[in-house]
Amino acid sequence: MRTSAFPAWIAHRGRWIALMTFVLVIGGAWTAVSAVPASSMTGGRVPSPREGFLAPDFTVERSDGGSWGLSEVRGDGVILNFWASWCPPCRAEMPALERVHNDLAEDGIQVVALNVTRQDSESAAMAFAAELGLSLPIGLDRTGEIERLYQVRALPTTFFIDAEGVIRTVVIGGPMREAVLRAEAEALLEGPSP
Repeated sequence: MRTSAFPAWIAHRGRWIALMTFVLVIGGAWTAVSAVPASSMTGGRVPSPREGFLAPDFTVERSDGGSWGLSEVRGDGVILNFWASWCPPCRAEMPALERVHNDLAEDGIQVVALNVTRQDSESAAMAFAAELGLSLPIGLDRTGEIERLYQVRALPTTFFIDAEGVIRTVVIGGPMREAVLRAEAEALLEGPSP
């Protein structure tokens, strides 16, 4: 019975080590050559909807017909609140968001209420905004693209983003008390996190 030369070749320890070393060197070289450094795209911070990471950029249509883009307000702190009109905690915390917007807009805090319109009705959202007399910008995420980008799994979800575009705090659920909103907004005004 004839045996194959291949198993005998591999059975030789020195050849096996040489083969594995060659494969590892080639694999490492390929990884190094083909990798795109994060710094070339994001200034060294990888976009991710998590605390300590750069907030993913987006532009959204506003309920008043204009648009709002996160990168357009770089330099200001941003409170980005995902909500729906059918969500009781969202409804309960909206007056506090409006007061923070009115009190801190001139200090450099942007409050944006991003309606998850894919899960809501635009008419119900606008009726709710009119009922409360909201003046803060209301974005309409009609397709759910921004909701998916930020991996929103519960409503309300609020992202506190500093002037450099880094997510400092994420609050899932609510209603959030006004004191908490103000404390987080003040922390954004203090400057970037260490």
